[in-house]
Amino acid sequence: MAKNILIKSVVSEKAELLSENQEQYTFVVDKSANKIQVRNAVEARYGVTVDSVNTMNMPGKTKNRSTKSGVIRGRVSGYKKAVITLIEGDTIDLYNEY
Repeated sequence: MAKNILIKSVVSEKAELLSENQEQYTFVVDKSANKIQVRNAVEARYGVTVDSVNTMNMPGKTKNRSTKSGVIRGRVSGYKKAVITLIEGDTIDLYNEY
């Protein structure tokens, strides 16, 4: 169940700062998952206690690519992102997970 809800962790500068300073971790989650399902998936997969879950729907972006035959316009699909706040003292080691 946790593998279907948690798609991948977000690795960016902002996500790294949140995890180092405030014990918050960012994941891309299934679009149909709610906060309770995300909380249960994180607790089951990593064995930590979740304090709060904030979710946001990220819109898709349009992309342009120039080719010999002209400009090709496309769209990247949107996704749902969740920011997980853990209780004090709990951490998730995302890099040594597998």
